[in-house]
Amino acid sequence: MGTRRKWLAAAAGAEAVAASVELLAHVPSYGLPLIGPLLAVHRLSARVTAALGAVAVTVTLLGASSVRPSTLGVALNVAAVSLWAVLTAHTRARAERALDDVTRIAVTAQEALARPLPDRVGHVDLAVHTRSCDPHALLGGDVHDAVLTAAGPRLLLADVKGHGAQAMRVAAAVLAAFRRTAATEPDPVRLAHALDDRLRPELGPEDFVTLLLADFHPGEVRIVNCGHPAPLRTGRRLCLLTPPRPSPPLGLCPAPYAQRVHLPVGQRLLLYTDGLTDARDADRVPFRLDAPPVRAALAEPALPDALDGLTGLVRRHTGDAPLADDLTLVLVQPTRAPTVAAPEQEQDPGSWPRSARPSA
Repeated sequence: MGTRRKWLAAAAGAEAVAASVELLAHVPSYGLPLIGPLLAVHRLSARVTAALGAVAVTVTLLGASSVRPSTLGVALNVAAVSLWAVLTAHTRARAERALDDVTRIAVTAQEALARPLPDRVGHVDLAVHTRSCDPHALLGGDVHDAVLTAAGPRLLLADVKGHGAQAMRVAAAVLAAFRRTAATEPDPVRLAHALDDRLRPELGPEDFVTLLLADFHPGEVRIVNCGHPAPLRTGRRLCLLTPPRPSPPLGLCPAPYAQRVHLPVGQRLLLYTDGLTDARDADRVPFRLDAPPVRAALAEPALPDALDGLTGLVRRHTGDAPLADDLTLVLVQPTRAPTVAAPEQEQDPGSWPRSARPSA
């Protein structure tokens, strides 16, 4: 609104100057009053443009010392250009209204897909920070979600290759597939296969989606990692939970594997996309997760404060340069919860197969 008022003031002022030259100084303007409608056509309504056009025609006729064919010709030219400006302003206004409608629909759809996570799901507390490298998009190539299954909370973090509309389309398909299946499929490995099957028709020959699934049980988390950056566990020291059996991303024949990791009350798990590790400073040095300031930031008592501290470190590292990739951070902390668990969870860790024992 403020911009249009400024534009109206500029158009009216220019029209007034042209009228002064024409009527007071008695200097032939040869269509100079057209400056008003020609300015108005870019930002103002068709009605305002028509008013300025009428003023331009009137000034042209009043400024002539006598009515001659040449004067009428100039007036007709001014009237024709003013009519063109009115029609153009009308067409532009209709296009702007249509664009506003489409934008509202797009924003509503993105808000429905990229819904914010609650502060707590089951027995885990959550804090989320997400930022698209496209400032006009709410949903980029990074997607995250959480559901509460019969066994406990389950988190999804995925990163679609690429940016723009294509990445957003695949990201929406990832969320739709997860929400359709995640609450009813107890096995995260089978869930990863199901997501791969559902997404394969959406992916091109070189497209892929890195995937991280995290199932939280009392005292532990079970992680399925398909080509995604390894989560970071906090505690007395930072521990990068590299998968013992690396798997390709979805779309590239993944071989998911459930990694069991101890996560007692008091420890936290940071899930993130490669927008964090790919953040670089002026010398192209990547952001380091093992730096002491990172551990200090993640140790803040409140989860949102911990993520604020971490994103502040990233901004200082990059010098507030625009992000080259989407960035999503999910910080999770188990809370005290009943220790009732399924029989599989109550097994003695020493009886687990070596490949299934939780990481220290």
